[in-house]
This record gives sequence, C-alpha cells and structure tokens, in this order.
Amino acid sequence: MFDPLVGHEVDTKGNPSRGISRRTMLTVVTAASGGLLLGVSLPYLTGTAGAVDEDSFAPNAFIRIARDGQVTLVMNQVEMGQGTYTSMPMLLAEELEVDLAQIKLEHAPPDDKLYRNPRLGFQVTGGSTSVRAFWKPLRTAGAAARSMLISAAAATWKVETASCHAVKGEVIHAPSGRRLAYGRLVDQAAKLAVPDDVVLQDPKDFTLIGSSAKRTDATAKVNGTAEFGIDAKVPGMKIATVAACPVIGGKLVSVDDSMATTVKGVIKVVRLDAAVAVIADHMGAARKGLEALVITWDQGPNAAFSTADMVQQLKDASSRLAAVAINQGDAIKAISASPRRIDAVYQMPLLAHAAMEPMNCTVHVRKDRCDVWVGTQVITRAQATAAAVTGFPLDKVKVHNHLLGGGFGRRLDVDGITQAVQIAKQVDYPVKVIWTREEDIRHDVYRPYYYAKLSAGLDDKGSPIAFSHRVTGSSVLARWLPPAFKDGLDRDAVEGATGPYSFDNVLVDYVRQEPPAGLTTGWWRGVGVTHNAFMVEGFVDELAAAAKQDPVSYRRALLTKSPRAKAVLDLAAEKAGWDKPLPAGIGRGVSVVFGFGSYVAQVAEVSVSKDGRVRVKRVVCAVDCGQMINPDTIKAQMEGGIIFGLTAALYGEITLKDGRVEQGNFDSYQVLRINEAPTIEVHMIVSNEEPGGIGEPGTATIAPAVVNAIFSLTGKRLRQLPIDSAQLKSA
Repeated sequence: MFDPLVGHEVDTKGNPSRGISRRTMLTVVTAASGGLLLGVSLPYLTGTAGAVDEDSFAPNAFIRIARDGQVTLVMNQVEMGQGTYTSMPMLLAEELEVDLAQIKLEHAPPDDKLYRNPRLGFQVTGGSTSVRAFWKPLRTAGAAARSMLISAAAATWKVETASCHAVKGEVIHAPSGRRLAYGRLVDQAAKLAVPDDVVLQDPKDFTLIGSSAKRTDATAKVNGTAEFGIDAKVPGMKIATVAACPVIGGKLVSVDDSMATTVKGVIKVVRLDAAVAVIADHMGAARKGLEALVITWDQGPNAAFSTADMVQQLKDASSRLAAVAINQGDAIKAISASPRRIDAVYQMPLLAHAAMEPMNCTVHVRKDRCDVWVGTQVITRAQATAAAVTGFPLDKVKVHNHLLGGGFGRRLDVDGITQAVQIAKQVDYPVKVIWTREEDIRHDVYRPYYYAKLSAGLDDKGSPIAFSHRVTGSSVLARWLPPAFKDGLDRDAVEGATGPYSFDNVLVDYVRQEPPAGLTTGWWRGVGVTHNAFMVEGFVDELAAAAKQDPVSYRRALLTKSPRAKAVLDLAAEKAGWDKPLPAGIGRGVSVVFGFGSYVAQVAEVSVSKDGRVRVKRVVCAVDCGQMINPDTIKAQMEGGIIFGLTAALYGEITLKDGRVEQGNFDSYQVLRINEAPTIEVHMIVSNEEPGGIGEPGTATIAPAVVNAIFSLTGKRLRQLPIDSAQLKSA
C-alpha cells in the first residue's frame, strides 16, 4: 500500500515496498449475463511480477461491457464531493474510446482482495489517492479492452488488426468503412487472451483527460434523486437517535424511561455501555423521547479535564525524548553556533469535521444475516465491525454504500456504524440511527491538538543555516493503522514538517502525547500537511521578517531544489500582483505547500477592523497537480478547500471544560458565511507529471497565508489558531 503519511510505498504490514509502477495485470471472463468483464489487478510487488494468480493478485476494479454496449465501472472509491465519479470514469473512457455518458457507475461491495486501493493497502477512499492510485490501472484496463474489441472485430471481418481502430464505442475498418458497435463484439472479445502489454495514449493525444467535463453526479444532486446514507429507506424501518455520555470516557449508570415511553411514536429505549438510544416511528418522536429520559452518568476520571490541562500536558511532553523523523547534518549544533537564533512555539486546536450530513447508519439484523446502509470511506471495515458485533461471518454481512454528504476523514472511522449495529441487534426490524448535530460535534473523532517547537539559525545575511521542528501530539496512525506506527514515530504527524524547502542542517522529530481515553483523534482534511503547513509557513515568514527580506523572495531562495514549488509560488505572486502596492488597510501574505503529490501556493489579502475582526478579501491560488484530469474539478476542490481551511483558521476550535466538549452546533462551531467568503482565483500549471491529489492541499495552504497577511498589515505575529481577534484590537 501507499502510506500518504510516509510518502512511499509500504506493504500491508507497514514495511517499505517497491511501488506499483511495474506491470499492471488484467483478467477477462464472460459475464454471467453475457458480455465482457474485465478485471484490473495489481501485483502486491513483494516479488517479481508474473502471471495472474487469484491467490497472489487481486482485482481492484471491474469493468463490464454489456451486449447493449453499456459500460459499467464498479467503483471502489466513494464520492463525497471530490469529483471521483467523474474523474475516474474519464480515465477509463479516454482509453476505451467511449463517451463519458456511456459509462454507468455502481458502488463496489466490500472486498479488500478485489477492490483494494493500491496506495493504502485496502478498500479505502482517503489521502487524496483516488486518481493517483487508479490513474494507470483504469487507463490500462480501458486500453486493454479496446485492444481486445478491435481484435475481435478484425477476426470477424478477417482483416488485419492494424487496419481497424476504435471511435466512440465502435470499431471501424478504415479501408472498407465497416463498423461494429462494442456490444456486438463483447462475446467474441471475451474469448481472446488478454494482451501482455498495451500502449497507453500519449498525453498530447488526450481528447477527454484534461478537458472540463460536467460532473456526472450533478443532476441527481440538484433534483434530489441522489441517495446519501441518510436517505436510505427500508421497508419497516424505524428511526433512532442517540445520547452518549457528555463527559469524555464516561459510562451509563441508569435510565428512567417512564416519561419517554409515553411520547407518541416512541417504540423502545435501548441502553448501551456509554449511550442511550430511543427508537421511534420518526425523528421528531425519537428526539422528544430522548429529551424525556432521566439519565444518570458515571462521569469517570475526566470530569474536571479542560483544554488548558491538555495543552499543559502537551507542553510538558514536548521536552521528552523524541522519535527522529529527519536528521541531516547537525541542526542543534549549527543553530547554537549561528549568528542569530529564532525560536517559536506554534499551536493548532482540536477540530471537528462537522460534515453537512451528520453521522447516520441504517441496519437490519436478521437471524442469519445483517444488512447495513451507510456512506463510508472504509466499507470493508464497516463490514468487519458489523460482523464482530453480530457474530456473523463476513459473507453474511452486506454493506450498501451510498454517496457521502461530506467526509473530510470523519467517515474513515466506524464508531457510528458499530453503535448502530449494537442498537439494531436488540430489535427485529430495520433501524436508521441518526446523530443530532450536537451529538455529531460533541462525539466526533477530532483532528489532534498539535504543539510544535521550531528553531532556526540564521547567518549574517539572514539565510537559514539550520532548521529544527519538534511536533507533539496524539498519534492517529497508532490507532488507525498500528503496523505503520514504528519506533514511536507517527509519520503523518511530521508530514510536510520542513515544507518544500531545502536546509543544509535539519532535524524533525516527534513526541506522542495522547489525550484522555474517550477523546478519540482522527484524520481531518489535509491530515499532517494541514498543521505543519501552518507552522512551517508561519515560521518561514518569521525568518524573512527577521532577515528584513521580502517573503516571496526569501522563499524563492529556499526552493532551489524544488522547481515545481517555485513555479507555483511565482505564478501566485504574479497573478496576485505581489509587487504592486495595496490599498490602505489591506495586508498581503503568502504560503507555499507540497502535499499529496501536488504543489500549491496561495496569496491572501486581508483587512482587520478596529475590534480585531479579520476579513479575507481575496485569495489567489496557483496549483501544479501534475496531469490534470478535469480542470473544473481541480478549481472546485481548491475553492472548497480554501473555504474549509479558512473556516478553521477564523473560527474552528473544539474546547473542553469539565470533561465536556463546549461546542454543539453551528452557533458555537461557526462555519464561514457566504457574505464572508473571499474572491478566489485559481490558476493551474499545465503538466505531464503523474497526477497529484487535489482534495486536501488547498485546505492546508490558506491559514498560513492569512496569518502572514495579518502580520504584514498589523505587525502582530499569530502562532496559534483560530485567529484571536482580541490580539488584533486597535489600542
């Protein structure tokens, strides 16, 4: 698998692997209903690539071509707004020579063997890996199928294969003008041997890849026919809502449900170890029933725990022995010996995901099987947790995956699914469990609180001689993928900890410090790059200020070994008019980030009112994500990522008091309003490099650009998020 946190291939045990760029394997059979069924397989690459062996190689995706010409792509990646249901079919359509509209999508069932993501090792959507993982396999599958269909047509006509070519779902014999639609060729094609090698199209010949295609899921989402997890409807289904212990790590003691059971529509009250659920005919009754319960909680050992306690623990831990991630030269000695030393502490808070679709899951547990309807990024883990709770074997658990109304990493965890199965197990009818918005925010799997110490030594001209960065925080990796957590080092926590810059002497290390049991941390859009981009880009801006140099020029000098990073920096600066004066009361800041295989630079223009309120007026974004698949999607993801990251920078913060999360809805966990949204410009660099991810780097780049703009305007350096307007008030 590919660990996007590590930046290289690792096997399923987290050990380094040799990558996936070698031979892509293909299998072909005749579909049961007639037609061509083409499977894409990838070697696990623990040895040399060889013939297809079902025990050694697992198909990742299946392409069906039916006798009526319909092409079906069984999608193992989920759609949560990032555009994969358009971009991935584009990869197939380009090489298969069919119109994008000719491809139909089906959700793949859970199967790590058939549908694993080769960059992550199992069936999962995350880490901005969908296009990167299937850029070559889907194109190879399309090219192989096209080659086989052309060979089938040539055999039918008894002509040379070289005299035939494919266009828009047909094979054409050029000399005679004869045509055969794919659907008429699939049975013949299915009898042919899979070609050992296929030639993929040269990027200069692309007609679909690189063009702006309309989102294939847009119409259904506009007219309301798109089905998200929360839209699942099952005959006989009831609705449940839940209250978990409000104190982290607390447990349920007792419940008086005498008043709740009198609420019209309430059917049953279900008790769990640390939560209570009310099942009713509809959500309104379930909520009223829940409010009528008299619940006694055991608050446990964290009843007095606060954010201040957590920060103090992180601060204390940051002085402990650390696990080393990067050690080049002798940074500590070089910093001590340098003419000038700069030190800073940066902090980022706990963050909730707050997706528009709150956590939900529909479950029907029967005597011999279980059905689950949900939107999840980890469908095989969803199946596994349902099997564990019910005691059924995996093949008796069917997961029906849906569109996701926002994921951002939250649906990489299955706690809500586990809870829903526990509830449904106690009744004999289907139950849809829906968390309220308050429950969703107060019992999220939070982005960790990070506490970072940065130091640099500067020479007489202000250039960095050495750089060190110590990251202290909880380890998501240790919980979510334990084999990848080795020697005390969480490689996600230090991903991007030097930015795209080159330093002669550099030390990056990590200290693990977990919050109390019951407060779970997890992936958040942008993962490790998000917090490290804020810290590194803010600190590099400090170094530029200390050297009395222009922030863009200072960065350029540090990017001599990263021409692509320098190119996006230059483009963003040019389009923003960096060298032109700004109106009075406007400040301008910059940041440049490498993450998920993509390079992004942003320039933010901000104003600060007398009462300290920050308004971001304009954001200019330059991106090099390698080969573009759908430029419209790239633009949309940059815009969405900027809004998501800006929301967090201005308002995002989960705080604890008396062991409880203080935020509960969008009044206290604020989201950027439409009237606050800046003008956003996105400029893309045309490239033939391998595609990079675009779902997350935009989020990581905006916060440092904003705080750097605030410094340029006010002279006040902010090293902690969210932005504190009290620090910016005019005297």
